[in-house]
Amino acid sequence: MVPWRATDDGFVTPNIIEWYGRFAAGRPGVIVVEATGVRDIASGPLLRIGHDRFIPGLRKLVETVRRESQGHTRLFIQIIDFLAVRRRPPKDKFFARFFEIQPLHRAALSEATGDTHWMSAGESELREILAAAPDELLDRVLDERELESLRFGYRERVTDMDLAHVRELPRVLPGIFASAAERACEAGFDGVELHYAHAYTMASFLSAKNDRPDGYGGERENRVRLPLEVYRAVRERVGNGYTVGVRFLGDEAIEGGSHLEDAVYFGVEFARAGFDYLSVSKGGKFDDAKQPKVGQAVYPYTGRSGYECMPTVISDERGPFGRNVPLAAAIKRAVNSVGLATPVVTSGGISTFEQAEDILRNGEADIIGAARQSLADPDWFLKIRLGRGDEIRRCVFTNYCEGLDQMHKQVTCKLWDRVGLDEPGISMSDDGKRRRLVPPRYDFSDDRDV
Repeated sequence: MVPWRATDDGFVTPNIIEWYGRFAAGRPGVIVVEATGVRDIASGPLLRIGHDRFIPGLRKLVETVRRESQGHTRLFIQIIDFLAVRRRPPKDKFFARFFEIQPLHRAALSEATGDTHWMSAGESELREILAAAPDELLDRVLDERELESLRFGYRERVTDMDLAHVRELPRVLPGIFASAAERACEAGFDGVELHYAHAYTMASFLSAKNDRPDGYGGERENRVRLPLEVYRAVRERVGNGYTVGVRFLGDEAIEGGSHLEDAVYFGVEFARAGFDYLSVSKGGKFDDAKQPKVGQAVYPYTGRSGYECMPTVISDERGPFGRNVPLAAAIKRAVNSVGLATPVVTSGGISTFEQAEDILRNGEADIIGAARQSLADPDWFLKIRLGRGDEIRRCVFTNYCEGLDQMHKQVTCKLWDRVGLDEPGISMSDDGKRRRLVPPRYDFSDDRDV
């Protein structure tokens, strides 16, 4: 979970340290630190690991988790690459600054209006008419990508082979990920999780919509090629004794995208390659996201695929609970059927001990990932072990936290962020809404087993 607590330069902050220290106090088996950028480029208040200067802060984070969990919790870091996504521009700004007028636009406008004047009109006049044009006219003049840039904001794709840096991705990404993993190892993390899921670069290479003609798109064996090359580069850099896991999609949940049969193939290939675990997610794509407001960026968890990634209690007849488990179960069966025992992680709407234990007993997965429930109650692991299940603060899956994430506000949980505001020394949100940034501490002082 990205809590938006890093600096604008991607450094660890005291709020980050406090955040992960609080989760560690609940002693989960493993914490996977939020998606952390592998490149040394501006990316807002998102953690970064693209340069050695980030190592000291990350090392302090590791030390904090070790101390607060009393050595019980392992710590991985999820590393991610992403392409450019720009905010939706005002209409006048788009046509004045970003739109490139081509002869085909003049021809289309002339045909749509029945006025051949536009074939020779000056650029400024043409930009003015388009800026004032109704949607129906723009639909006839602009192509699909231009309309998207106008209405959703410009977004790069791994299939934009006209862009040199996109063409070069297969050549540069293995080294970039390997260097990031090496820094994670140097900082003291127990492992790295390669982010091959949702709306980002590596997931886009795996997608059925990837039709690159350079051997990295088209058939499944081509689409999995770069993800495997990245893994091998990482493994070569960190060695066989270091944990390297992968987070990927069991279903993109978009039209024309990859679905379970693709994920089963990828899962087997990942297991054969030597990944230490396979973590299965679902959806979360840009392709079906809702239109953002002017000045905001498109958010990949707003359409159907986004709902499938983080379903809410306002749901269909199945509800939000464990709806991704069948994907993990199918991938696990396929991996086991070829004689491999690579652990499979499932997640998504898992919030009770009974639910988690049933999944494990039924052989549907080997490890349970629980993000939102852990946000609701970081101590629920300890409470389960101590027989205090009735004291667990259960997630109600309204996605209050996801709404804050969408606005790039510091993420909290509505079940605790207005509780105990008079507690001395607590950190408060910087949005003026008087939200505490970590949940109150739970008192285990009367239990000798802690």
